[in-house]
Amino acid sequence: MILFLHGYPSSGFDFREVIERLPGRATLTLDFLGFGLSDKPRPHRYSIVEHADIVEQVVAAHAAGKPIDVVAHDMGTSVATELMARELDGELPFRLRRVVLTNGGLIIERASLRPIQRLLQSPAGPLLASLASRPMFTREFARLFSEGHPLDPREAAAQWSLISHGNGHRIAHLLCAYVRERTTYADRWHGAIRCWQGQAGFVWGLRDPVATPHVLDGLRELRPAASVIELGHLGHYPQIEDPDAFTTAVLSQLDG
Repeated sequence: MILFLHGYPSSGFDFREVIERLPGRATLTLDFLGFGLSDKPRPHRYSIVEHADIVEQVVAAHAAGKPIDVVAHDMGTSVATELMARELDGELPFRLRRVVLTNGGLIIERASLRPIQRLLQSPAGPLLASLASRPMFTREFARLFSEGHPLDPREAAAQWSLISHGNGHRIAHLLCAYVRERTTYADRWHGAIRCWQGQAGFVWGLRDPVATPHVLDGLRELRPAASVIELGHLGHYPQIEDPDAFTTAVLSQLDG
C-alpha cells in the first residue's frame, strides 16, 4: 500500500495524476484536518502530532495489516518523520516499509519561507487570513512553480475551490502552525531521518523557492546513504508540474 501525504496549503488532490499512473497498485491518501474537504474546526490547535494520529486511524480503517510505503510532500514530510519516530519508539501500529520525502522544509533553518508564510505566523496572521482571496492565493501559489511548468489556471481554480471549502482559507494562520513545530520537534524528527531502519529516499524539485536544494543538502547530511533523485526542471510541486517524471522517480525509490 502506498500512502500519499500532502502539504500546506493543499490536499490529497495534489496526487491524483500520480495515482492515475499507478494502475494495479494499492494507494491511499487523505485530506488532513483543516485541509481540502475535511472538517475545519475553529478554534482548534492544528498540529503534526494530530495529523499523524489521524493517519494511524485511516490506515487502521483501510490498510490494516499491510506494510506501508509513504510518499510525503511539504508539510506531509513532517507527518512522515513523526510516523518514523513512532516506529523507532515501538509505538506505531503498522509497519513502515519505505519512505520517500519530497520538497519539504524539514530543516527549517535552511528553508526560505515566503513573506506570506512569515506574516501568517505573526500577530497579523488572523487579519491576513481574513483578507485571503482567490487572486491573492493564485498569485502566491504560482510563485511555487518552476518557470518551465507554470501554474495552469484550471489547476489554480481547483486548488482554490478545495482550500476555500468550508472557509478553510480563513484559518490559514492556524494551519501553518506546523512551521513552528519543525523547530520544536527538530531533534525528534531529524533523529528519525537519521536513525529509522527502513528504506528512505528523497525526490526533489530543485527549482523550489522554499524547500531549496540547501534543505536537500541538509537531509543528505542527516542520512548520507539515502537514495536521492533530483528533478532539476521542477519546483515545489513536482507531482503537479510533471506527474510523469515525478511518478517515475517515486517508483524508482519504492522498487529500487
